Amino acid sequence: MKQLRILNTRDVKRLQKLLGEQHGAAMPADVAFLQDHKNHIFLVTRDVMRVDLEQLRLNSLGLYVGEMNAYGELRLSIEGSQLLGLHATKNICELDAEQVRTYFRGEEITLDPSQQPEGQPFLLLKYRNDFLGAAKCKDGKLLNYLPKVHRTHDIIL
Repeated sequence: MKQLRILNTRDVKRLQKLLGEQHGAAMPADVAFLQDHKNHIFLVTRDVMRVDLEQLRLNSLGLYVGEMNAYGELRLSIEGSQLLGLHATKNICELDAEQVRTYFRGEEITLDPSQQPEGQPFLLLKYRNDFLGAAKCKDGKLLNYLPKVHRTHDIIL
């Protein structure tokens, strides 16, 4: 079984730099990060460093905040976007009610030119005061990464 590994200081600095470049914000400094064999990133308290992870059989631990893709980009999860979104200053896409309904149906959203990002492919999706996750912008459309378990046709806004 593949193990979770605690990210070292160099990896955490690289992750924080990436978050700064993508969204103008950083994750809290008093936490630790774990990474699994699928490049999923988990946020945990620093107390996890006291535990010998080699002796445990774990699939995940902590809060899933995102995934590093093969291109070195970080796609935040719903929870990661909610945690980081409060401090983000760039690459935030404000959705209207119809776009939110489209998003929760699992469909792609066509953006008007004013909503398209400036150089960074991943956008934080926001409706009013709520962050809904992150999506990749490609050719003027938001690719939907919403897990099937979260999709619905019945949403009240």
